[in-house]
Amino acid sequence: MEFQGYRRPDGQVGTRNYVGVLSTVVCANEVAEDIARQVDGAVSFTHHQGCCQTPLDIKRVNEVLIGLGSNPNLAAVLLVSLGCESTAIEEVAAGIRKSGKRVEVIGLQETGGAARTRAEGTLIVQNMVAEASLQKTVTCGLADIVLGMKCGSSDTTQGLSATPAIGVASDLIVAAGGTSILGEVTEFIGAEHIVARHAATKEIGDQIIALVQRMENRAKAVGCDMRGGQPTGGNIKGGLTTIEEKSLGAIAKAGTAPIQAVYEYGVRPTVKGLVVMDSPGREPEILTGLAAAGCNVIAFATGRGAPQGFPFVPVVKLTGNALTWEKMRDHMDLSVAGVIEGTESLPEAGARILKTVLDVASGARTRAEITGYTRAMDIYVTGPVI
Repeated sequence: MEFQGYRRPDGQVGTRNYVGVLSTVVCANEVAEDIARQVDGAVSFTHHQGCCQTPLDIKRVNEVLIGLGSNPNLAAVLLVSLGCESTAIEEVAAGIRKSGKRVEVIGLQETGGAARTRAEGTLIVQNMVAEASLQKTVTCGLADIVLGMKCGSSDTTQGLSATPAIGVASDLIVAAGGTSILGEVTEFIGAEHIVARHAATKEIGDQIIALVQRMENRAKAVGCDMRGGQPTGGNIKGGLTTIEEKSLGAIAKAGTAPIQAVYEYGVRPTVKGLVVMDSPGREPEILTGLAAAGCNVIAFATGRGAPQGFPFVPVVKLTGNALTWEKMRDHMDLSVAGVIEGTESLPEAGARILKTVLDVASGARTRAEITGYTRAMDIYVTGPVI
């Protein structure tokens, strides 16, 4: 099974050929958005971090920006800075350049305000897009897919149809030499022992258990015990009764492949196969983490209809809820409701998801891309704003 992708200098394969305009700090978001909006072929990534944070979180912001800039779906990157932030701008630029792509930096305070930065940044990005447009696609295989997996706005259909169908697709990618990344550690809670049994070794299983304990302790530190309760009102409206019930549905995305490694948030895997990445379940943070980890496509199961995509990684939305397919059609890419209705098997649904993933990897646009529902992203941090 093949798709047409963009082979990058570092060997990664992009499914898109955008120029990325990345804000290095919340204070530069407006200008980064404005520059990208003026150039066809450019996309922006904005967030709320980069200043007045603990050293641990600033280190994470630096690393995630490097990961985002190095994502193979970007042909070149413009970093937009304010100039006085805590983000290590030159370190971020140097880290992205290691991927072999062109990186430029522009700052509001040095350039002389927003208007001049918009004008100069726009000209830089126009040239980058012209250069990127010369790159040709090449035939790539399943081994070049790095699939991010996510579920959200879950309901009772999800764990019976959409997430296990993603698990089938993930197994097919992994069997062909590709990579799948499972996050949402908050949604391992109550089922972490099952996830750990998927680990290739006992050591990896222990790392998974430790991730869950660390995530729970963060919640307990602010007085929240996540066990025995369902944390979101939307999930309750969807018919889910406990976090354990929700977790059993969420982990079905993992399929049956052994888990080969565990990574921190946004870290690019160094092994092929199914891996686990530390992350919360909320859309802006996990989608950013998956993009920073190098995912070139994301499969997103939703029961009640979560519309979020990502600025430069296509997000394939699927639902197992026939009513959601009808009501949220503008945001859904495919329905696997036939699994519950008895007209389609899970293997058939998984094969259909894989075909859609490959179509999208070859350039077919997702509903999230078409509707432009891709801008509300953020970087996951664990400490306070100071």
